[in-house]
Amino acid sequence: VQLQASGGGLVQAGGSLRLSCAASGRTFSSLKMGWFRQAPGKEREFVGGITYIGDSTYYADSVKGRFTISRDSARNTVYLQMNSLKPEDTAVYHCAADFSPLSTRAISSYAYWGQGTQVTVSS
Repeated sequence: VQLQASGGGLVQAGGSLRLSCAASGRTFSSLKMGWFRQAPGKEREFVGGITYIGDSTYYADSVKGRFTISRDSARNTVYLQMNSLKPEDTAVYHCAADFSPLSTRAISSYAYWGQGTQVTVSS
């Protein structure tokens, strides 16, 4: 499984961005998908996750109500819509995938990772 994240950029506080993560292969519908982020000097943290059939989504408390994760099986792509962005959302955002349906929030439960896309929110 190869993952390619895109859509990052520079945005002012209060603005929006949509990140995309395209997965290779024909196994996308069997993968749980997640978004994580890592700010300079900080550990990588969970942002949001979605089950392999898309029936449930999960979010970190810090982004709940502002970010929305979704998936499009026809395009083998998972999205992270980010609204009302704050300077503290600045980080490199990584998408991740795994065939296990368990532990959507845990970094260790994802075997496949994309290269990351930079999101910078200015105040």
